[in-house]
Amino acid sequence: MQTNLNYSVKKSLRVYLQNSMKQLKGDIFFQYVLIALMLKGLFFICIVPSVNASKIDIIHAFMSVPPIILQGAFIAMFLSISFLFKGRGHIWSLIVLDIIITILFIADIWYYRGYSSYLSPHLLKQFTNLDNLGSSVLSMFHTIDLVFIIDIVFFIFLAIRNKNLYKGVERNVLLFIFVLVISIGYVVYDHYKVDVYGRGFENQRIWKGSWSPNQTLSNLGPIGYHINDIFVYFDECKQYVLSESEKKEIKQWYDEKQENLPDNKYKGIFKGKNLIVLQVESLETFMIGKKINGQEITPNINKLLKESMYFPNVHEQVWNGTSSDCDLMINTSVSPVRSGSTFFRYPGNKYNSLPNLLENRGYSTLAIHPDKGAYWNWMQALYSIGFNKCIDEASFKGDEFIGLGISDGTYLKQVVPMISKQKKPFYTFMVTLTSHCPFELPSNLKELNLEKRFEGTKLGASFQAFHYTDKHIGLFLENIDKEIGLDNTVVVITGDHTGVHKFYQDEISKIKPSELWWAEKNMKVPLIIYSKGSKGQVININGGQLDIMPTVAYLMGIEEKEFSHTAMGRILVKTNRNYTFLATRKFIGKGTKEEEEHTLKTIDLGDKLIRSNYFDKK
Repeated sequence: MQTNLNYSVKKSLRVYLQNSMKQLKGDIFFQYVLIALMLKGLFFICIVPSVNASKIDIIHAFMSVPPIILQGAFIAMFLSISFLFKGRGHIWSLIVLDIIITILFIADIWYYRGYSSYLSPHLLKQFTNLDNLGSSVLSMFHTIDLVFIIDIVFFIFLAIRNKNLYKGVERNVLLFIFVLVISIGYVVYDHYKVDVYGRGFENQRIWKGSWSPNQTLSNLGPIGYHINDIFVYFDECKQYVLSESEKKEIKQWYDEKQENLPDNKYKGIFKGKNLIVLQVESLETFMIGKKINGQEITPNINKLLKESMYFPNVHEQVWNGTSSDCDLMINTSVSPVRSGSTFFRYPGNKYNSLPNLLENRGYSTLAIHPDKGAYWNWMQALYSIGFNKCIDEASFKGDEFIGLGISDGTYLKQVVPMISKQKKPFYTFMVTLTSHCPFELPSNLKELNLEKRFEGTKLGASFQAFHYTDKHIGLFLENIDKEIGLDNTVVVITGDHTGVHKFYQDEISKIKPSELWWAEKNMKVPLIIYSKGSKGQVININGGQLDIMPTVAYLMGIEEKEFSHTAMGRILVKTNRNYTFLATRKFIGKGTKEEEEHTLKTIDLGDKLIRSNYFDKK
């Protein structure tokens, strides 16, 4: 009797399995959605290599063989959930899953256009940044993105029109398990075949991560990339402990960075003076000193150059933390973490910072933002970096708002009494907001008369926005001069990162006729160090944002030995090295192979220094 029972059970399972396979084979809608998502994944890989992910670039996309079957396996894992729904619920679950995965694809594309990387679990901590960012996010939309939703519209139409489709289908748990296991099994098989036994295409790898997000995505496909990223996230959330060999590597790196040059005429030329650092939103070098239709874009900044040290070849080095990364580098000269924002992940880290170095010399220190203290978590992080006091939007009268928040006009007017009340000597670090992308400015505040080719373009909008901000920088300095006098105050002006070229390069390339000065994407932000009465000079050396802190510290009379083994940048007025790097690992300038390797190592060492809170132990 037991034998008959076992036989009956086996027969029932066999029949159930056969019926399940028959159901899977005949599930045309499941197959359609699977194929549609696979095609969208390939389309994703094809547009990402192009400028601002704005067009199909098959050649670059297929430099690495796209993991078509692997990508299908990842998608099938999620679509298997649809077999847990019966009747019409099955078809609608497939549509919902299609929508969810498509939203992820589009969100990745939009984020990539701005930050050259993809969404990460670390970004879940940054939801406070979405406040007032609606227009900036929507400006990342391109017409080509509509390709991602064509199939969804078709599937919804098909589901509504065929009301009897899947009406009698039963829930099939076994089929769910079968598809899920087969999908996971193929992923595991591919990993062993390629990564362990090396039987893939030349230089192919699956689960072995790459420093390049695009390479990792090419290895795994968009869905696989995020599954891998989740594992990486949990690993990165652990306290990073430096090994003895890593500690030696860090010491050696800092030793090799030293040029051991004698002090020069620039040492301490601003010693004892007040210091104001003005970090201007999205300000790029290409606008400085230029005219559009006979009008100066930044007339007030241009005037400052006559009494400033001007560094026109300083390059952007921010990463996922964008503006907050600049806050970090200007004040600490430490390269930011490579995943997520340093200020969100490690807001309590300690550094040998500019405010700490100046405080040791009797300076009071103040950081001012016209946005909320939670934005990029800047307030908590800047307190930890060493500022005595931080002021956010709560301290301002909100009588005019543009874009992200308080307008530069009212903000720069209201900060003057705040600065004048500081105990002297002082260091004030402050940022602006109005020139944030997409550079929206009320019509009554647009003062430039632009040519027709710039009308309705982000480039034209940026000209107007920076002309507006420049006007109020001029008024700000006039008011500061009246209140406390600029004779004993140094003003540093720089951009937090590039703007119109960073986010809208594809649109710029379409403006005709083009001019090289505004068409070229060179990732440069200006560094202007203004001191009233000084003689203007241009220093053309290649540098980066990491070099701002040690350069300013040297000029302010801080001994180099006090920061030479903590600052990752170099003193731009005391160096023989004419090169730098971008956060994308592009080396800029002239140097030996060894110098290039040493310079690019800054990126990964900075990540380790922050994750281990290295400077708190010094």
